[in-house]
Amino acid sequence: MTAFTIGKLAKATEVKVPTIRFYEQIGLLPPPNRTESDRRVYGDGAVRRLSFIKHARQLGFSVDAIRSLLALTDDPERPCEEANRLAAEQLADVEAKISRLQALRAELQRMAAESCDGRAGDCRVIEALSDHGLCARDHAGRATLADT
Repeated sequence: MTAFTIGKLAKATEVKVPTIRFYEQIGLLPPPNRTESDRRVYGDGAVRRLSFIKHARQLGFSVDAIRSLLALTDDPERPCEEANRLAAEQLADVEAKISRLQALRAELQRMAAESCDGRAGDCRVIEALSDHGLCARDHAGRATLADT
């Protein structure tokens, strides 16, 4: 078994140290062993688990969903129906975000195409941002870069 300090674990998984501490705090990572000087020491299992968490986060899974998925990995004899359900829910969420982002893109393209070279008082972009009723499509669903 390889022993990793928190810094080496962070480097091995490309996850920041504060994030590792956070995952420990919320129970996604089990408490690590400690040295006599109270330094955290992690094993190979922590690398695998943290890599799993990182990948799940990259795919947009919530902390609660990851907790459920980790419970399945901790009990490999359980049926995988819950994992399938969680993946399907995440896919539906991603598809909804894509739809909202496509509506935002279309509206921004329209606004940019109607831009003017005059003064701000005549600016179509500012006018459209001031009155949602001027928008060609409904894009009121909140979609930001943080959603992606």
